[in-house]
Amino acid sequence: MAKRKAKFMLMLTTVLSILAVSALAFAQEASEATKAAVSIAKAGNGGWIAIGTGLAIGLAALGGTLGQGRAAAAALDGIARNPGSSDKVFTPFILGLVLMESLVIFALLIAFLLLGNI
Repeated sequence: MAKRKAKFMLMLTTVLSILAVSALAFAQEASEATKAAVSIAKAGNGGWIAIGTGLAIGLAALGGTLGQGRAAAAALDGIARNPGSSDKVFTPFILGLVLMESLVIFALLIAFLLLGNI
């Protein structure tokens, strides 16, 4: 059974990798009209991009902070009710915090990319 599951996962990973690469291989270059339209849109919307960037970072930080606070409260509540489970609760708790923080960092990177378009 474990061999069959490993074989399925390998096949699934291979198929998804091929699909991801083939989409990039057959992508077209942007036409001159598209490039001109994008440059016009960038020129007129610099202020809106800056406002959107600030809002994106603020909302990402707010959401990440609220999520981390709720996760910490739930983990500490679980440990307080059953102190013997602290070693089983700690690892998923830290993993959850890492994933929440990575989403906030991802929002920061997107905000920097948006600022590059001003």
